[in-house]
Amino acid sequence: MPNDLWPPHNISLTRRRFVTGLTSAGILAGSGLVPSLSFATPANKRPEALSGKTFNLTLGHQLVNFTGVERFATSVNGSVPGPTLYWREGDEITINVTNSLPYISSVHWHGIILPSEMDGVPDLSFKGILPGTTFTYKFKVKQSGTYWYHSHSGFQEQTGLYGSIVVLPKEKDPVSYDRDYVVVLSDWSDERPENIYANLKKKADYYAFNKRAVSDLNADIQSKGLAKTWQDRAMWNQMRMSDRDLSDVTGRTYTFLMNGVTPEEGWVGLFKRGERVRLRFINAAAMTLFDVRIPGLKMTVVSADGQNVEPFSIDEFRIATAETYDVIVEPAGDSAYSIFAQAIDRSGYTRGSLTPDVSVTANTPKMDPSPILSHQDMGMDMSAPMPGMDHSQHAMSPNKSIAHADSEFGLNVDMRVDAPRNAIDDPGVGLRDHQRLYNRRVLKYSDLYNLYKTIDPREPSREIQLHLTGNMHRYMWSIDGIKASESSPINLKYGERVRFILVNDTMMTHPIHLHGMWSELETGGPKHLPRKHTIIVQPGAKASYRVTADALGTWAYHCHLLYHMPGMFRSIVVA
Repeated sequence: MPNDLWPPHNISLTRRRFVTGLTSAGILAGSGLVPSLSFATPANKRPEALSGKTFNLTLGHQLVNFTGVERFATSVNGSVPGPTLYWREGDEITINVTNSLPYISSVHWHGIILPSEMDGVPDLSFKGILPGTTFTYKFKVKQSGTYWYHSHSGFQEQTGLYGSIVVLPKEKDPVSYDRDYVVVLSDWSDERPENIYANLKKKADYYAFNKRAVSDLNADIQSKGLAKTWQDRAMWNQMRMSDRDLSDVTGRTYTFLMNGVTPEEGWVGLFKRGERVRLRFINAAAMTLFDVRIPGLKMTVVSADGQNVEPFSIDEFRIATAETYDVIVEPAGDSAYSIFAQAIDRSGYTRGSLTPDVSVTANTPKMDPSPILSHQDMGMDMSAPMPGMDHSQHAMSPNKSIAHADSEFGLNVDMRVDAPRNAIDDPGVGLRDHQRLYNRRVLKYSDLYNLYKTIDPREPSREIQLHLTGNMHRYMWSIDGIKASESSPINLKYGERVRFILVNDTMMTHPIHLHGMWSELETGGPKHLPRKHTIIVQPGAKASYRVTADALGTWAYHCHLLYHMPGMFRSIVVA
C-alpha cells in the first residue's frame, strides 16, 4: 500500500494540548427503543444503531474509500460515521470507550449536560484515553433530543471520529411522526488534516474555490456601473481580502458526505404514502456550513440543538458545524424528493433521496450561485455616506466603521468592526434574497422560540463581551486578539446569570460552542428563549445570549471550526 495511506502523523497531541501548544440504500429498520433508521456507506462498513444503558465503543483505524482511493479513517466500531446511540431520558448511561489507536484519544458528548469529568476534553476535564486502555463514561441523561459525539483530540474529528445520539423523551414526545431518520452531514478529505492546516498557515486562501475573474468584473460593471464597481474592488483590494472568502477549506479537497455516503451514490431513506417523517440533521463537518433544502417539500422545524421549539415552516435552513435541527416532512404521492445540502461557498454538495421505492431516486437540483460578501458583512454602517479610502494604518479602513486593530488587540488582528449589527433576523450571506428570488422561506434565529418557558427568568447580573478576532494573512485566530495558549480562564460564579455578547471582527462565520451549559439565545421576548449549545455569529455582527452557571467545573468554550480552534478557544471555570 502507498505510504500516504496512513492517517495523521504526530497526533499524540490532544486537542487541548494542540490548542495550547441494504447496499447503497442502507435501509435499517429498528424496533423497540430504536426507531426506523437509515445509514449507508459505499464500500465501507455500515454504522450500527445501538440502544440500551451500556455501550461498548472501540476507536481504531479503518480503510475507507470515498473518492476512488483508499485511505485510513479514524473510526468508531469500524465505521464512519460511528454508531448511532439511542438513549432514554432519565437513564443512567455507561459507555466503555476502548482506544486501540497508537495515540491519546477522547470522545466528547456534544450538547449533553453532564458532570465536567465526563465531558471528554483532554487536559481540561480528564487526561484523555491512553492507547490500549478503556475509559468508562457514566452519567445520568437529563434531556432528550438529537445530539452527537466526536473526538476532542487533535484532528481526529476530521478523519472520521464522530457519530450521532438520539435521546428519546421520558414522557410523551410533543412531536408526532411515523418514521425517523438521522441525517449526518460531514466533510471528508484524502489529505492528512495536518497538511490542510499547514497549507492554510502558508496561504489562507490555499483552498479558495471561486476567485474573481474578468467575467465577474464585466458583470459587476453592467449591474452596478463602473464607479461603484471600482469603489468596491478598491476596498477589497486595499484590505487584501476577497468578497468570496466564505470557507477556509472547500470542495477543492473535500468530498461532502450524508450519513457516510458520497453525493455520487446518494443516501436513501424510504417512506410510505401519508407518513410524517422526522429528519434529524446533524452537522458533523470539521469546517463546512451547509444550506439544506428539500425541493417540493416544506419542512416544519420542531427542534434546534436537541431542544423542542414552537413548530414553524421553512423551505431552507443553514446549519453550522455542530448544530442540529429536527424537521418534519410529509412527502405525498409516489415521488422521490432530494435532500440537498450545499456548502456555504457552493464549492460542492451532498445529497440523499426520500423515496417510496429504493430503486427510484430524486433528481439533484442545481447549486445556487456563489454568495458574495457585502458591506453589511463587513460591519459597515450603510446609513453613513461612503468616504474615500483611508490609506493609513496598514490600509485597512475603507470607512470609519472598520478600524485596523493596532490598538488594544495588537498586530495579530487585521480587522475590527466598529458598528456590529444584530443579525438575529438575518439568515446569512447567500440566503438573504431567497424569498424574493426563489420563493423559499429561510430559517432565521428570530424564528426560534422554546416550546417551554425559560427556566431561569432572572435578568443577567453582568455582561461579558468577547471579540472573535483573527489575522487571515497569517491564518491566526483568537478571542480579543489573544490566542488560546496565552489566555486566562473566564471565571463564573456558580448559580449566577450572565449575558455573553460576542462580536465578530472577522469576515468568517463562526459557530461558537459552550460545553456543559445552555446558551439561551436572545431572540426577542425573554419568556421562551431558545436553548442552544452552538451559536452562529455572522461576519461583522454580534450575538447575545444568557447563560446560567449551573455546572461546576472547567469547561471548553470555542469556535467549532476545527482549524480555528487552536486560537479561538477559552476555558470557563464555574466555582
